[in-house]
Amino acid sequence: MLTQLSINNYALINKLSIDFSSGLSIITGETGAGKSILLGALGLVLGNRADLSSLKDISQKCIVEAKVAISNYKLEDFFNEVDLDYEPETIIRREILPSGKSRAFVNDTPVTLSVLNQLRTKLIDVHSQHQTMQLSDNNFQFSILDALAKNQARIASYKRGFFQLNKLKRELSKLEATQLEANQQYDYNLHLYKELEEAKVKIDEQTILEERLDKLNNIEDIRNNLSEALELTINEEIGIRTLLNTLENRLTKISSFSKEYQEISERVTSIKIEIDDIITELENANESVEFNPNEVEKINDRLQLLYNLQKKHAVNSNKDLITVFEELSEKVGVVESAEEVINKKQEEIDAVLEKLDKVAGLIMKARTTSIPKLIRELHALLTDLGMENARFSIKIKPTNNYFSNGKDELELLFSANKGGNFGELKKVASGGELSRIMLSVKKVLSENTQLPTIIFDEIDTGVSGEVSNKIAAIMQKMSNNMQVIAITHLPQIAAKGSSHYKVYKKEINGVTTTNLKQLTSEERIVEIAEMLSGKNISDSALTHAKQLLN
Repeated sequence: MLTQLSINNYALINKLSIDFSSGLSIITGETGAGKSILLGALGLVLGNRADLSSLKDISQKCIVEAKVAISNYKLEDFFNEVDLDYEPETIIRREILPSGKSRAFVNDTPVTLSVLNQLRTKLIDVHSQHQTMQLSDNNFQFSILDALAKNQARIASYKRGFFQLNKLKRELSKLEATQLEANQQYDYNLHLYKELEEAKVKIDEQTILEERLDKLNNIEDIRNNLSEALELTINEEIGIRTLLNTLENRLTKISSFSKEYQEISERVTSIKIEIDDIITELENANESVEFNPNEVEKINDRLQLLYNLQKKHAVNSNKDLITVFEELSEKVGVVESAEEVINKKQEEIDAVLEKLDKVAGLIMKARTTSIPKLIRELHALLTDLGMENARFSIKIKPTNNYFSNGKDELELLFSANKGGNFGELKKVASGGELSRIMLSVKKVLSENTQLPTIIFDEIDTGVSGEVSNKIAAIMQKMSNNMQVIAITHLPQIAAKGSSHYKVYKKEINGVTTTNLKQLTSEERIVEIAEMLSGKNISDSALTHAKQLLN
């Protein structure tokens, strides 16, 4: 339940903080005093859109903070789902910066407006006058019936399946679209695939072939240089081997005289061995140098094939060609295995549909069973509210369609007068009647849901006299199960609250501000007397106010 609301720099409010208690709390005030501003601030902290017009002083940020006690409402799982720290007394804060940027926090953790709105549905129901039109909304009508039918767990299960069904249908549509596109390109893709498959492209092949071709194209130059290199090494008069033999002989003769000479001699011997190896390789290379025009032609043909394939597929290397080959393989494979994949996806859909049908049947059965009880409860409540001739006709019709809350269609019709025809609520009920019907609906919902707080914004519009006493009595009963806050202009209702708050305007130095305060017992008498007789309070009004409070 809402335990505290703090508002800073919002609309006509400079700064205020007010504590709320359980039971029935009443908020009163003159027309234009700022009751709607309070609801606007509360809506802001619960996730409504914001803009700079909300700031009283546009150079300062606006802060609205609500404290809510939630320990009795089993919300731990929800907090885990949205990755928030759970606190028995949760603090929700909304800030609007002078730049226009808006920020929201739950227990000091930044959250999106989406999370804030999800949390709102579990904490506070704010009912304003225009929301009576919800009664004509089919989803809202279902929510009333489902609350009475205790369908929450079944519908949660159904929605999980419904989400899975839509996901699978999207996947199937994507598969079918892909197959259609692939079918249209299949012959061409298959041709390209086989072309690359026959080419047997290898990653390093092009580099190796280009090096080999370069060697063959320069064979004469290679042969001449190899011959000259051999001549430099093996010439009997000036060759490197002859010179090294001479050097080795000279050093061998003196190596016994010094360790230093011995080491030099050994190094020369090592060089001589290395030169002998080089000479052997040069001789082998020289003997193998042979120009082969057939090989050149084959290499040129192979390279030209690779170049043509790269150009055809707009790539720059064999590695890229292999990637294209793999992609074509996948595209061809999709078409060739598409029927199997699509059939498997359809089987998954059929399995989900079977489960959905079963759950939808349970939902419909519970709804059908609960209709007579809902009609009885609404009739009883509306009779107390002066609408003894009110009648409801509620019918459930099964369909073959899958909706977000089941497979049923709901027809809810109303007649306010004896012998009158049934019709849609919005067409046959007056504003005052809609307010009383909505109150009755909220009463039924309060007994069948675990909503912590409900706020009524002048739901007593269009009623007076004894009916207002009945409205107050219903609100009192509702407040036994939940926190009820009622903004009202009727003294009969105002007197029934366990707490009473007054919204008022105050002008200081030519600046008007909206304020809110909790009234003492004496102040309540004066406020209710003023609601009865106006600013000029008579003794009889004071007496009447005391009687109402007693």
